[in-house]
Amino acid sequence: MSYEEEDFLPLSGIQHFAFCRRQWALIHIERQWAENQRTAEGRLLHDRAHDPSASEKRGDVITARGMAVRSAALGASGECDVVEFHRDDGGIPIFGREGKYRVCPVEYKRGRPKQDDVDILQLAAQAMCLEEMLCCRIDVGYLYYGEPRRRTEVEFADELRAKVAAMFDEMHRLYERGHTPKVRRTKSCNACSLKDLCLPVLCGNKSARAYIESHMAEGIEGAEP
Repeated sequence: MSYEEEDFLPLSGIQHFAFCRRQWALIHIERQWAENQRTAEGRLLHDRAHDPSASEKRGDVITARGMAVRSAALGASGECDVVEFHRDDGGIPIFGREGKYRVCPVEYKRGRPKQDDVDILQLAAQAMCLEEMLCCRIDVGYLYYGEPRRRTEVEFADELRAKVAAMFDEMHRLYERGHTPKVRRTKSCNACSLKDLCLPVLCGNKSARAYIESHMAEGIEGAEP
């Protein structure tokens, strides 16, 4: 399937979607947002990485920052923090440059490597966009984390690619329906910047009406006689 450009979704949305489908829908369907310390630190880190004036060439490596990417197959568009082009006879030609180059995306993240694959999925989605645009195969990319200050290599296996494609397919279906799914409350909810907008407690077994009525009752009981 190939999507038209007007139907493209933000590429970065896969990170929100993988973390929590409800969070993704609140941001990308309902257009709600709130910032906390973690999101602010992450935004500042990305702002530095996306500075196009910092693009450079050192030796056999060309570094491009804030590179716009897109994929009609995924129906997504966005920007890569950093894309490195390494001189390699087995790579692809670049207009205006001699020789051939191997393509390598690098995504910058705050904190430390995560136990889940949220960041890995975002990087893989970037690689798939680059492959479609540049007609090449990208085997590996890197996640750079702010605390250890080192790169973690990510291999783009077929299973990972299939998971990215399936997630974007589900995102498009939800977006077309305008549907914000419910979720089960977890420990991760406490770290979410949207927890006050999301009200995850309303998504559990208790209905919204029961939740409101119980708090009204508490208010009545606590009122002065």
